[in-house]
Amino acid sequence: VQLQASGGGLVQAGGSLRLSCAASGRTFSTSPMGWFRQAPGKEREFVAAISWSGGRQDYSDSVKGRFTISRDNAKNTVYLRMNSVKPEDTAVYYCAAKMGMKAPSVVYTTSRDYDYWGQGTLVTVSS
Repeated sequence: VQLQASGGGLVQAGGSLRLSCAASGRTFSTSPMGWFRQAPGKEREFVAAISWSGGRQDYSDSVKGRFTISRDNAKNTVYLRMNSVKPEDTAVYYCAAKMGMKAPSVVYTTSRDYDYWGQGTLVTVSS
């Protein structure tokens, strides 16, 4: 499985951005997916996760109510809609995939649970 993240860039505080993660491989539609981020000098942290069915999502407290994760299994793509961004959202954002058939409502919020990672896309929020 290969993951290609895109959509990062420079955005002003209060603005919006949508990240995409395109996946190759036939197992995407049964793979729980997640977004993580890593700011300079900090550890990678969980942002959002979605079950393979798309029926369940989970968010970190820092982005809850502002970010939305979604997926389109027909396009092998997962998205992260970022609204009301803040300077502290500045980071490299990574998408990740968990392999293997899971229950349709299972999500994973820990980086060690994921098997494949994209290369990351940089989001910079200016104040």
